[in-house]
Amino acid sequence: MESVSDLTVLSAVMAGITLSAAAGLRVFLPILALGLSVRMGWLHVGEEFVWLASEPVLIIVGIAAALEAGAYYIPLVDNLLDILATPAAIGGGTVIVASLLPEMNDLAQWGTALTLGGGSAGIVQGATVVARGLSTASSGGLANPVVSTGETAGSLFTIVMALLIPIVFGIIVIIALTATVVWLARWLRRRNSPPVGPGPV
Repeated sequence: MESVSDLTVLSAVMAGITLSAAAGLRVFLPILALGLSVRMGWLHVGEEFVWLASEPVLIIVGIAAALEAGAYYIPLVDNLLDILATPAAIGGGTVIVASLLPEMNDLAQWGTALTLGGGSAGIVQGATVVARGLSTASSGGLANPVVSTGETAGSLFTIVMALLIPIVFGIIVIIALTATVVWLARWLRRRNSPPVGPGPV
């Protein structure tokens, strides 16, 4: 039977994975939520990450989150942001998970954080890049604001679930991430497949 401490660690790691997935939709919102949660005592991070809950960091990240959400409604800028957001999302997801992991040596901590957090954020961000590209190609960018609204709403919903039911929703997120990887792999395979020419007459 799992001890309370085991469940606490599992809950924190699942919350980290879920917040990292949310970072794939909007980079700064999950970091802001993490900092506020630490400040309110809802989540606990390692001593080297307490700066996430400092007032200056919360103000800066809050402004960045608002600017990021608004910028995605500007034509062409949204596609440019997708390029810039990919490494930022991976970095943000890595920091989020690293801050919530139990105490371990640096190599294990950051390696695990990059795999779980950076990987989760990267998968989601990759899917949003593809989705926005398809939206731009099919609608000339007219549908992109709808995609942007869905991404922001999805990030907020995921953040709330990460804080309320981290283990249950974390499992759902892991399943969704696996399905997303399969979908992206199939999309890339179709995209890179040579067109089928007409058969012999």
